[in-house]
Amino acid sequence: METTSVTVSSSDASVTTSDVNAAVESIQEQVGIASDIMSKMGEYLKKYLPLIIFALIIILVGYGVTKLITKLIDRAMKRSKIEVGAKNFLLSVIRIGLYTVVLVMALSVLKVPISSIITILGAAGLAVSLALQTCLSNLAGGFIILFSKPFVTGDIIEIDGTVGTVRAISILYTKLDTFDGKTAFIPNGKVSDAKLINYTESPLRRIDLKISVSYADDFKKAQSLICEVINNEPQIQSIPCPVVRMGAHGESSIDIDVLVWVKNSDYISTRYDLLENVKEAFDKNGIEIPYGQLDVHMK
Repeated sequence: METTSVTVSSSDASVTTSDVNAAVESIQEQVGIASDIMSKMGEYLKKYLPLIIFALIIILVGYGVTKLITKLIDRAMKRSKIEVGAKNFLLSVIRIGLYTVVLVMALSVLKVPISSIITILGAAGLAVSLALQTCLSNLAGGFIILFSKPFVTGDIIEIDGTVGTVRAISILYTKLDTFDGKTAFIPNGKVSDAKLINYTESPLRRIDLKISVSYADDFKKAQSLICEVINNEPQIQSIPCPVVRMGAHGESSIDIDVLVWVKNSDYISTRYDLLENVKEAFDKNGIEIPYGQLDVHMK
């Protein structure tokens, strides 16, 4: 039976041993570094662990106190019947403010310089205010509208020529449903600066009409017919008293001013009824509603 012998040279054995020694030294070095890091972390935790625990306790307690305060304020606002948008805005501001105070207290316990925190917050606030100048203007306008209440949801208002029913008042925009079926979004910054007419603030609204008759017709008869039409309209209020008077001597007609008061809800329908019924009464009695004309005399 044959035997095979393996011979290992001394040079190969020396290379293998050096590699092993280098690997062992590298592992020992890494273990030393890790041990040093763990030792420093242990010393840091031993020194700052009570502060970290105290800061966490402040955050947890502050979170609970913030929820309790906002809940109490929410109940108080519901009793005071503040607009929903204003209530949500105030609660958000209060909540953010309380969370900021809690965070600053926790950082101060950890011995973070408060002056640095305030400087950072101030710089961030300045940058945000410059970047969002228009939004902040609308935000301020929304705040003014929600608390001064020049109008509320459901009112009929006019803002710079746009007339409609207020559907919603948000922090940034006021949403109007116009009478021709459109939806208008008006920035609150413009709403707070614009001329605003609230047609719903008063329970009554006046209808102003100008009805023209020919110079050749009997003015008194026309006036009497208009008064008769008004008396037959049940929606027209007797107080304030209706006014039917000669308003102007026009170029082609005598203009009669008709001023009557109705409830806000009856304004549109009563205005149409008056115009239609006056025209019908004039036609039956031979009263002419003239059109513009020019008389030319030739010599």
